[in-house]
Amino acid sequence: MARQVVALILIVSCTTLVGVTLGSAQDTESGRKVVSKVTPQYPSLAREMHISGNVRLDAVVAPDGKVKSLDVKGGHPILVQAATDAVFKWKWEPAKSETRQPVELKFQPVQ
Repeated sequence: MARQVVALILIVSCTTLVGVTLGSAQDTESGRKVVSKVTPQYPSLAREMHISGNVRLDAVVAPDGKVKSLDVKGGHPILVQAATDAVFKWKWEPAKSETRQPVELKFQPVQ
C-alpha cells in the first residue's frame, strides 16, 4: 500500500514537472479504467517554441487492456507524436470485448 501511494505521488509530481496533464481516459459506455499510464515527454521543440495545447485521441483497447490502435482526433502535430508514444504504453483493466476509449492530454509549458 505504501509503495502504491509513493508511486502515485511520483506520477503526479512528474506530470507537473513536464507540464503534461493526463486527461480522463474512461469511456462512460464501457466503464473501463486505466490501470497504468505513461506520462508523455514534452517535446523540446514544443518547449522552445512555447507550444501548448490538448491532444485528443481515441484508443482502441483489446480485451486484455492493451492499446491496439490510436486515432488522432485533434492536437498540434508536434505534440501528437509524444502523446501517441505514451498512450500506446497505457494499460486498461480487462474487459469482455474490445472498446474505444477517449483520451485527452494537455501540454502546458511549466512557468
